[in-house]
Amino acid sequence: MHPNATSEPSAMLYTTYQKIHTLTVEEVHRMHALFEAHYACSPLATFLDDLGRKEGAFVVRHKKTHQIVGFSTLGVYKFQLGGKTVKGLFSGDTIIERAHWGSRSLQTAFAWKLFLEALKSPFSRQYWLLISKGYKTYLLLARNFPEFHPQRGVPQPELESLVIDYCEALFPGKLNRQTMVLEFGEDANRLKADVAVITDEMRARDADIRFFESRNPSWQQGTELPCIARADLAAFSRAIVPFLWKVLKQRVAGKPAAAQVAQPRSA
Repeated sequence: MHPNATSEPSAMLYTTYQKIHTLTVEEVHRMHALFEAHYACSPLATFLDDLGRKEGAFVVRHKKTHQIVGFSTLGVYKFQLGGKTVKGLFSGDTIIERAHWGSRSLQTAFAWKLFLEALKSPFSRQYWLLISKGYKTYLLLARNFPEFHPQRGVPQPELESLVIDYCEALFPGKLNRQTMVLEFGEDANRLKADVAVITDEMRARDADIRFFESRNPSWQQGTELPCIARADLAAFSRAIVPFLWKVLKQRVAGKPAAAQVAQPRSA
């Protein structure tokens, strides 16, 4: 999920959602190898501990070789909002090999999962929860969801309250409430220097990248910006359904789809 165009269309990849207990030892080791290639401070024991806390993972494979080229873990949690139970889908570690940056295979599979989970509780609120140590994940949020937090120029006190709640539930004691970033200490895994570089040119042309960096200025040290987006059926009618419809039309036309995050917004 990279904001630049990809050299290979999504048609070269396919994504399946697997429960954690169905992953083989070989698959888990391949996933960790991908993680280690992109993150510093990435011991296997920590990776396995985090994986064990999740419900499942989106596993991205190459159609010809069936080799795993990416993945994204997912946890499903329940929270209280105004005395009512709401569902939160938490995206954990997410990696795509550089050769496939820009592919929509993972995005499409994730959108369908959000939709299916929303159908299980059609009259309840549902949210996508994520923590972002790099700008790419934040752009995916900002480009595809109309109601999200943090958002430049749009205060969302109710969503911010939910962010605090899920951070304290999932990462007790790690949220700095002054800066609203998660701090995991010196041993925190962090993106390698060449993975998510923010250049002066990128800052100049993209207000959302500038906003991300202003909210998480120490991202290179492994601090994470906790985010949230409304992702229930009401939100789908405005955001995800148009996205899936666009992908479907492009598939029928036989055209590769460029990543949505390739469309920067003006300042």
